[in-house]
Amino acid sequence: MIEDYDYNTSREKLIEPEYGRNIQKMVNYLKTIEDREERNRAARTVVAVMGNLNPHLRDVGDFKHKLWDHLAIIANFELDIDSPYDWPEKAALEEKPNKVPYNQHPIRYKHYGRSIVMMIDKAVEMEPGEEKEDLVRMIANHMKKSYLTWNREAVSDEEIFMDLKTLSGGKLEISGDLKLPETREILAKNRKKKGGGKKKQQP
Repeated sequence: MIEDYDYNTSREKLIEPEYGRNIQKMVNYLKTIEDREERNRAARTVVAVMGNLNPHLRDVGDFKHKLWDHLAIIANFELDIDSPYDWPEKAALEEKPNKVPYNQHPIRYKHYGRSIVMMIDKAVEMEPGEEKEDLVRMIANHMKKSYLTWNREAVSDEEIFMDLKTLSGGKLEISGDLKLPETREILAKNRKKKGGGKKKQQP
């Protein structure tokens, strides 16, 4: 003889699974209470139990309001009680959020990132002078650091200067006498940042 087992897959689907099946049963029972005053008292008890089961909600602003909203959702908005808060609208909760548009800016060398490209564009617009030269040198330094962060291999200053020229459409060039930080120095700093430094020995 094959026994009948009570599997979750054969049970009623939980509307808010984080509260568990017992809360769902309590809420279903609330709907059957005919006396309104008794139903209100029972609803407040259920909300208190819901709060105890999910203490993390206490860190959420107006967590009591959140619990009463969850009660309405679990009851499928079919619970006639005097809630201390405005009952949420089912249609509003079921609305899909508006799609957030993302600007896609193609980057020729992705390891440099969009910020470097924006800085290069800004430097191109500047009038010739010491301020522009300082910005271009700073950009070249950041380019080398970004390159080594993602590629983790040696790169010559000449290659960085060539990439800078390419990304600026040939409008920015650096003289060969500029020396960027050494590759080993940058890699050592990157390793130190990731490793967080040496741990102190316990006395």
